[in-house]
Amino acid sequence: MRRRDFMAGGAAALAFAGRMSARASTEEIARLGTALTPFGAEREGSADGLLAPYSGRWLGAPPGIAFAGTGAPQADPYAAEKPLFSIDAGNVGQHAARLSEGQKAMFRKFPDSFRMDVYPCHRDFRFGDDLLANLKRNAAEAALTPDGEGVTGVYGAPAFPFPKTGLELIWNAITVPRPFTMRGTMDEAVVYPNGTIAWGAQKWDIYCPSYDPAVARADFDGTSALVYRTTLKPEREAGTVVLAREYWDFARRPTQAWTYVPGTRRVKQVAEVAGDYPVGPGGFHTVDDTGLWAQSPRRYDWELVGKREIFVPYNAFRIDDPALRYTDLLGAAHLNPDHLRWELHRCWVVRAKLKPGLRHVYGARTIYLDEDSLNPVVADLYDPRGDLYRLAMNTIAYDYATRILGQHVCIYYDLVSGAYMVDRLTNEVSDRPRCNEGDREARDYSPQALARKAI
Repeated sequence: MRRRDFMAGGAAALAFAGRMSARASTEEIARLGTALTPFGAEREGSADGLLAPYSGRWLGAPPGIAFAGTGAPQADPYAAEKPLFSIDAGNVGQHAARLSEGQKAMFRKFPDSFRMDVYPCHRDFRFGDDLLANLKRNAAEAALTPDGEGVTGVYGAPAFPFPKTGLELIWNAITVPRPFTMRGTMDEAVVYPNGTIAWGAQKWDIYCPSYDPAVARADFDGTSALVYRTTLKPEREAGTVVLAREYWDFARRPTQAWTYVPGTRRVKQVAEVAGDYPVGPGGFHTVDDTGLWAQSPRRYDWELVGKREIFVPYNAFRIDDPALRYTDLLGAAHLNPDHLRWELHRCWVVRAKLKPGLRHVYGARTIYLDEDSLNPVVADLYDPRGDLYRLAMNTIAYDYATRILGQHVCIYYDLVSGAYMVDRLTNEVSDRPRCNEGDREARDYSPQALARKAI
């Protein structure tokens, strides 16, 4: 390398490093579980009482709730509650300060049918002690790599409980708590304005070594997720198996993927699928907005906006109820409002703008992360001209078995065409996802293992 090139590269690295924050201080870490919740959220509620103070009184299934174990339906501890009020096209202006731009656009596009039933806010569930201990250690040790495409010093919990930059905040979304194993089937549906529904279904086998208690922190190598995805629907793709290996350093160890197609009976490696590659029935959303955000943050400049109180789909136990059939849940223009529970919660806000010279169907995004779990919960997605394109939302609910407050059903509304996609549906599947059963190792997720599975 020529000296001037080396000097230029070094200057760029130093400029980037200058934008990065230092690891959390001893004083900050001491606030976890004291002045702040154990997860780093503000304990206080809102002045008007709509946002409840943190209680964290329940670990696992609440008292009086019968639960048969992982994979079994979960009873809703708040099932008897009634909405405090409803937001509709007639009164949306009164609540605009607590709505995202995409949410407000839904009231304009569907004034006769879109509605938010707002329920009492609850912050009653907490994470397990092991995860919280990992979070404290991450606060002391986690750091971004110089290019921002990876993290070090992270294990078993989100990376940055005290985010100082937009990059740190979006890395919290990437490292959000997950079960260490998950096996089961989930459905997906795209509902078009003419009433047509395109169905998809996949059988999943996921192993996340970063959350496996059998993997010691000292032995963790940065492998974030190992995944088998077997397509069940549509029928023309049934039997196709994809193996993906993902890491918490997208530059040094990009995602690896292999596929098995029954017609060829061969396993082959495929090019990295990234960015705005379309996925889902009809290619309805992009691979990097899976779960509202996934993959490398390299295509965008990330701005940490701060925190904001907004209405989000929370404590959404009802939406997974097997008694709720898809025909009742999937409305013509959006999910049936009768089955969504909205609560006021405090969220971190990060704004992403596409870097000059790069192409993507989303020119900008505003993503809201629930402060109590760091899950992305709402995303406003803009096209390259700056116009609102899509609204994406995760319904959030606690899992009694894994003791994780996490993502359940994911919804993508296309504000241009009027179609929408619902992902991670389990109401009508017999093989409901089961978590943390163990019996998995990294060597089980290899091209050779895929070839044996496919035979």
